[in-house]
Amino acid sequence: MVTIRDVAREAGVSVATVSRALNGHTNVTKATREAIEAAAKDLKFVPHSGARSLTNRQTDTIGVILPDLFGEFFSEVIRGIDRIAHGAGKHLLLGNMHGSSHETTGAIRAMRGRVDGLLLMPPDSTAELLSEHLDPGIPTVLLNAQGGESDVPFVAVDNYTGARAITEHLIARGGKRIVHIAGPKHNRDARERLRGFGDAMREHLGERDPVVLPGDFTESAGQEAARLLLAGQVPADAVFAANDVMAVGLISVLDKASIRIGSDMLVAGFDDIPLARYITPRLTTMQSNMAQLGSTAAMLLLRMLRGEQLGMDHGVVLSPTLAERGSTASSGREEIGAPAGAA
Repeated sequence: MVTIRDVAREAGVSVATVSRALNGHTNVTKATREAIEAAAKDLKFVPHSGARSLTNRQTDTIGVILPDLFGEFFSEVIRGIDRIAHGAGKHLLLGNMHGSSHETTGAIRAMRGRVDGLLLMPPDSTAELLSEHLDPGIPTVLLNAQGGESDVPFVAVDNYTGARAITEHLIARGGKRIVHIAGPKHNRDARERLRGFGDAMREHLGERDPVVLPGDFTESAGQEAARLLLAGQVPADAVFAANDVMAVGLISVLDKASIRIGSDMLVAGFDDIPLARYITPRLTTMQSNMAQLGSTAAMLLLRMLRGEQLGMDHGVVLSPTLAERGSTASSGREEIGAPAGAA
């Protein structure tokens, strides 16, 4: 394997001079730099990224820590990050905390010394967690979380407003008994979506205690909710699932029971994962644009890596938009699970 010493010997200069030239230092003459570059090309020399990072104290790598790496939501976030990182010549190092806030700190520690900056989406950030475990020497941007007392820039989706908007859409389409399938209790997005749903139900339908079924953002949670509806335990004419994956799970079970989605039952989700546009009927949902979430966070981080001092006041809140599709097409249905003839 060709080494930097071979390049130095071929160009007739010292190893230190080759290192300075290949790392872009300006204290190398034009003629010497050209000779070194020609020697490196002739020998097909490829600089060792690890050794170069020791010299530059840079890795050209961005760390990305997410609650999970499985599913369309997270793949879209990563796609948005990668689009910006790749354009800037950066690599990604992915970390998975498996949805556990307890594993967040370990994932952060594992990134130290291996990345130039960090993009972090904790399942449930607290000021104490961030202040104790974020390395102030590593530029960091939070996704869908705010740093509490820590002055860390963030990019988040306005989950509360989005949940209110889609609940109001279901009401406008004729929904009177609207059930919400919640996300995990510890998840900030889920809590904000639940809060938006509850406020809209109380304001528009006078529901002091709207019906909420437990969920965990998985397809199986939506399937279980559908079984409860079919068993008549929870009368409903509309369902707002806290994410699209649960909505898809719900639809899969109701469809097998010959429940007409968009007619017998209105169903809406949140996130607008790619699958939402391809199921039948297509899913009404809130477009939170996960790829934009990732790309916006990556752009903020690149600004920090260039030396800009960014803090919480540089945070970006993305407003989701309603995508109205076939799963909320009709109104005037009978409730699923209600006695025959009930309104």
